[in-house]
Amino acid sequence: MPELPEVETVRQGLLPVMAGKVIAQTSVNAAGLRWPFPPQMAERLSGVRVLGLRRRSKYILADLSSDETLLIHLGMSGRMLTSEHQMGAFFHDHPAPQKHDHVVMTMEDGARVTFNDARRFGAMDLMRTAGAEDHPLLAGLGPEPLGNSFDEDYLAARLAGRRSPIKSALLDQRHIAGLGNIYVCEVLFRARLHPARLAGDLSRAEVASLVPIIRAVLGEAIVAGGSSLRDYRQADGELGYFQHAFRVYGREGQGCTTPGCEAVIERIVQSGRSSFFCAICQT
Repeated sequence: MPELPEVETVRQGLLPVMAGKVIAQTSVNAAGLRWPFPPQMAERLSGVRVLGLRRRSKYILADLSSDETLLIHLGMSGRMLTSEHQMGAFFHDHPAPQKHDHVVMTMEDGARVTFNDARRFGAMDLMRTAGAEDHPLLAGLGPEPLGNSFDEDYLAARLAGRRSPIKSALLDQRHIAGLGNIYVCEVLFRARLHPARLAGDLSRAEVASLVPIIRAVLGEAIVAGGSSLRDYRQADGELGYFQHAFRVYGREGQGCTTPGCEAVIERIVQSGRSSFFCAICQT
C-alpha cells in the first residue's frame, strides 16, 4: 500500500494539472471501489474548480469551489495518472482507456486525470470542506511526521508506558499519521532499534533520535519519488526509486549495509507484517 512518500509524490504530480483548474467533466465507471462512491459524484465533480491539493496521512484532499473536498485513497494498487492532450508538431493523444479506469476527470484545458485501481481497495469520497477533519477516515489520525506538532516531547508522551513493540507503535496511525511498514523498517535500522523492543522501554535519548530519523527517511523517499515495489506509479506513470536505497526492507538473507558488520538481514512477522532488521546493529 502506498505510504506517505508515495501519496505526497502523487499529490505533487497532480498539482500542475489540477490546482486552480476547472474539472470540465467527470466520468464514473463503477459504483464504487472499497466502498460505494458518494451519490451523484460525477455531477458534483463536474464544472468545479480545484482550489488546492493537500495531503493528510495517506489521503489526498482536493478542495473544490463547491465548498466540498474530494478525498482520495489509493488503496493497494490505486494510481492517479495524468495525461495531456497536446496539438501541434508534437501531437500526444491520451492513452487508450484501460479496464480499471474507474474515475476519469477531464480538465478544462484538455488534461486528464484517471483513477485506475485493479484490486479495488482504493476509495473516493466527497465531504463538506468545513469540518473535513471530522471525516471518519481522518478524525482519529495523529500528527503529520513532517509537521511542527511532531517532536520529541510529543513522541515521548505517546510511547511512555506502552507495552507494544516499537514497530507496532510507529505504525499506529493514532500516534503518527502516514508511516507504513517500509519506512518504519528503515527508520528503526537507522535508529539501531530492534523492532520487537517494547515502546515504553525506550530511553528518552532513543525516542529523541527517532524524530529526525523519521523526517530524514521520509524526506529522502519523497525526493526519490517514493518506492515502487509492485503497483505504485507516480502521477506521470514513472516509477519511484527509493527502493534502490533500502538498507533492510526486503533484504532478508543479504548482508548488512553497516560498514564492518558481517551479519545478514533477518525477517520476523509482527501483527501479520514482515519486519526486516539486523540483529547485530539493532538492539
